[in-house]
Amino acid sequence: MATSLFVDLSGTPIPDNEVIGYGGSGVVVRRDNLAIKTPLRHPWSCEEDVQENTKVLQHEQRVYRRFNLYSSDLVDCIVPCSGLCTNAIQLVFMENGDLRAYLEKHKPSRTVQLSWFRQMARALEQTHDKYVLVGDLATRNFLLDSELSIKISDFSEASILPLGTSMEEVDDNGFSIQTDIGLLGAVMYEVITGKKCKFDLFPDDLADSSRATFPQRSSLPSTETLWLGSIIDKCWTPGGFRNAHALSQALKYFDVEQEYLPENKKSSSQHFRDKTKTPVIMGAITFSALVVLTAWARRRA
Repeated sequence: MATSLFVDLSGTPIPDNEVIGYGGSGVVVRRDNLAIKTPLRHPWSCEEDVQENTKVLQHEQRVYRRFNLYSSDLVDCIVPCSGLCTNAIQLVFMENGDLRAYLEKHKPSRTVQLSWFRQMARALEQTHDKYVLVGDLATRNFLLDSELSIKISDFSEASILPLGTSMEEVDDNGFSIQTDIGLLGAVMYEVITGKKCKFDLFPDDLADSSRATFPQRSSLPSTETLWLGSIIDKCWTPGGFRNAHALSQALKYFDVEQEYLPENKKSSSQHFRDKTKTPVIMGAITFSALVVLTAWARRRA
């Protein structure tokens, strides 16, 4: 009989067919319509590792307690938390799993991708509005429900900030709303191209590897000819988007077949009318001037 890869905190093996995901500090098992996250423990784990993983899960519980202070419509792009138990987080089960696994089997249309990106930006807005930095954004951390709507999960590396904090000024050991936006740009790049993009906040060549550092633009791939490339490039430029709300607005006015609309949010037909309006007006003014001059000349004669 094969040995289970995971055990619970009491040492009881967790059947592999019940495990729906795991990470560096937690394992998630399905129980009916719930996904239960508990501290990661292998049969060979030492007690120090288990204690550290338990601390990480307790930290994530504090994040969900923050979210639970708000009505559900203000956190509807975050995977719902249905309960917090001792050393466990009960989340609503998301039928279509994580985005990375989904993309390995499916190639969504641009329309679906754009819908996802808007939901992702909204999720980031909602998180920052609750004075929380995500810290770790990746395709594996976005989950899909039965209708393929996307929601953010996994706040094990999040920063919980005091209520009322000026989020645009936050620098939590290098983490900020700008690093979150940059990471989201890497997620969008992966969805569009099918290639993983390493947005490395802790490069090996830095003397201080304990502090997050926004990557140099030269370390990231070109987006020059990429659909949505201008949006992603701004995500990878510190201050390119002032905050997640600004990113949401840019995505809101993006056209699936073309580039996103400029700041005045005009439609393409409006742009055409604007381009033709000036020549028409000038022509009318010129014609009127000729009529006046002709009448004046006749009176002189």
